[in-house]
Amino acid sequence: MTENTAAQLAVTAVGGPTVVIDLGGLRFVTDPTFDGAGSSYEMGPVALHKLAGPALTTDQLGPVAAVLLSHDQHPDNLDGAGRAFLKEVALVLTTEQSAERVGGTGLAPWAEHVLERPDGGRLVVTAVPAQHGPAGTEPMLGAVTGFLLSGEGLPTVYVSGDNVSLEPVRALAERLGGAGVDLAVLHVGAAQLAPFGPTLLSLTSEQAVEVAELLGARKVLAVHQDGWQHFTEGQDTVSAAFEKAGSGQRLVVPEAGSSFAL
Repeated sequence: MTENTAAQLAVTAVGGPTVVIDLGGLRFVTDPTFDGAGSSYEMGPVALHKLAGPALTTDQLGPVAAVLLSHDQHPDNLDGAGRAFLKEVALVLTTEQSAERVGGTGLAPWAEHVLERPDGGRLVVTAVPAQHGPAGTEPMLGAVTGFLLSGEGLPTVYVSGDNVSLEPVRALAERLGGAGVDLAVLHVGAAQLAPFGPTLLSLTSEQAVEVAELLGARKVLAVHQDGWQHFTEGQDTVSAAFEKAGSGQRLVVPEAGSSFAL
């Protein structure tokens, strides 16, 4: 990968929910999933099947300031190689519940963690509430968090985590006071699993458009819509939804493993 610089926001989509974010001279990795294609994971009545491997290996990431882990309880957000990677990183920011299981620093909703930037400034990571499924499924699906990355003179980045509710997004928009975000990294794919019936476990393409509008997102990177069998909408569906809404210019569709800058 290219060297991280403080002069720009650079982002690399690795596959699934895994994204490398270079911001303020610091490198972040979201929901590390580095197992190869063909991996399967049994979770009681649920089986998850991985269809595509990562575009990068952990050896290619270089120095990482922190992992932003939305939750640890599902292998499509933290697989075997991802768990091993956590042990190599100095800082893991996640939910309080996940921190009890995998270590790291647990953040309650709206809690902040401040990192020192190489240029002497500060970068603030704020835990943004997320809801993995419809109301009432929380005991089954467990706690999830999104993240907001911000700092003086820096672009603002929102990472949704596995969220299907617009209420946390509206709450974030209110807190931002109309400032909007420069980049929204949205977990989409309209995920479904047989034991839950037609219940959606991640954003639909239409919801992603609404999230982008609520947050006034300058650019949107849709992730976590490919590479696993349980997604029902792919990149083509996402692109069509944004085009239909007249927001096609917001959507960034990079080649896996390649970086784009804002």
